[in-house]
Amino acid sequence: MASKIVVVGDVNGQFRPVFQKLGALHAKNNFAFALIVGNLFSPSLEAQGDVSPDAAHVQALVDGTIDVPLPTYFALGSHPLPPAVVQKLESASDELCHNLFFLGKRTTMKTSEGIRIVALGGQLDPNIIAGQSKDRYPPFYSETDAKILRGATTADILITNEWPQDIRKRSKVEFNPKVQPSTQQCVADLDVVLKPKYHFATSGGTFYEREPFFHAPSDETDNLYPVTRFISLASYGNSDKQKWIYAFSLDPSGSHPVSPPPGSTACPLTLSEKKRSAPEQREQHLVYDDGNRGRRGHKRRKGEPRGPISASECFFCLANENIATHLVTSIGENSYLTTAKGPLPNSQTFPKLGFPSHMLIIPFTHQPTLGSMEEEERLATYAEMQKYRRAMNSMLKSVADTEYGSVTWEVSKSSLPHTHWQYLPVTADLIGKGLVEAAFKALAENLHWPKFQKEDVGDGVEETSDFFRVLVWDPKDDPDKQTSYVMRFDEKIRFHNQFGREVLAKLLRLDQRVDWKDCGQTQAQEEQDVEKFKDAFKDFDFAA
Repeated sequence: MASKIVVVGDVNGQFRPVFQKLGALHAKNNFAFALIVGNLFSPSLEAQGDVSPDAAHVQALVDGTIDVPLPTYFALGSHPLPPAVVQKLESASDELCHNLFFLGKRTTMKTSEGIRIVALGGQLDPNIIAGQSKDRYPPFYSETDAKILRGATTADILITNEWPQDIRKRSKVEFNPKVQPSTQQCVADLDVVLKPKYHFATSGGTFYEREPFFHAPSDETDNLYPVTRFISLASYGNSDKQKWIYAFSLDPSGSHPVSPPPGSTACPLTLSEKKRSAPEQREQHLVYDDGNRGRRGHKRRKGEPRGPISASECFFCLANENIATHLVTSIGENSYLTTAKGPLPNSQTFPKLGFPSHMLIIPFTHQPTLGSMEEEERLATYAEMQKYRRAMNSMLKSVADTEYGSVTWEVSKSSLPHTHWQYLPVTADLIGKGLVEAAFKALAENLHWPKFQKEDVGDGVEETSDFFRVLVWDPKDDPDKQTSYVMRFDEKIRFHNQFGREVLAKLLRLDQRVDWKDCGQTQAQEEQDVEKFKDAFKDFDFAA
């Protein structure tokens, strides 16, 4: 079912007239919600201080004395939010006042009408050194912030403060602004990957609506033609009386057209040079369905069965806003690398490293096993996970020659929310003497579990049962070599997912660190270990 939506450009502090106009239009059209895609607040507010008339208007908005007539989401624009606004948002879960919600810097959400919105606020700052911006409110984002949003896979509406690079190619629409909008390749990447039905941005005093552009049909789109409409709104009250408000209807369940619509052009955008071409794009096929950020969510009643964990709740999915992104060390095309929360070793366990190096290799795809992925996706993901394992082996060899080998383990279990591998260095003598293999076999035997088999099951697609896999690398061998051991089990076995950690804790004499919750670190300590790892890994990080 189609929903009516109204979109506004820069408001620049003119709350009362804008919301009055929205109220009058809403009374006639019954909009589902409104979007403010530009700066809601005046850019001069910070310079004027807290005693300015603008500051008083902001406080009136925060206090709820300015009527917001319908559910409205506002984006992060090009200048800072007022301190009073930040303070309120932090204390009220991004609800500034009745009916007014902050979209955030890097957001993927689904409204109660089923409309999927992706938003990237602020301006690109190439000097953000931690990979992704840690604060949600300053108007700056990093390349990693943009890259993470590609994990949303699709969008009905994309909102950005900056334009996609090359958006005006193939266009005959005139556009002569006083100041040219800033364009970014990483924003173009979002259009190519997400294929939004609408992409909204702002352009000061000038309105621009490009001809619709279509994306190439593929198996992913059922050989139909996804169409994107790029619209950049002028600011409210602009001197040239350019269009600052835009209303339209959108049916999120509507099908793509079977052929390009009249007047449209081919997509003018291409992915970054390092990425695959758009028709083959599958790198972050993430089933993301977040209903929690909609207008009004529905909480699970006490006693209701929980059901499968969705990607929006999954702490392995990059698009989850609550993920500990400061632990992420590398983002590839199909998977990413992160340090473990509560690592088994500490920074003194391996003296030549000086950091734990307990790592997780995590696919973008929200699936319980590798074998449950679609074929193309599975093959590419497994290959890249192995590439990360080899790269870390090479890092160990560069730092410590043949002193440290590695163990990588995986629980392939259909009831898990999100498959991943864990990687850990071990001293070479434990591998050379066969103690790693013996330790896994011994604990399994003590628990009366099935026996391990020395066998390589590849990406697991041929397996018909759950299994536990161990990949052992001896530092005397090439970094790509592995010895694989597999234990298959069924529902009769009460398999516990910390089995691998328990074995290695005993082997490394770290019994007191079996439970990751007992190995907590401060965020500063975590960040220090991350930086040490990244420094050692930088020459081997193929995704950098």
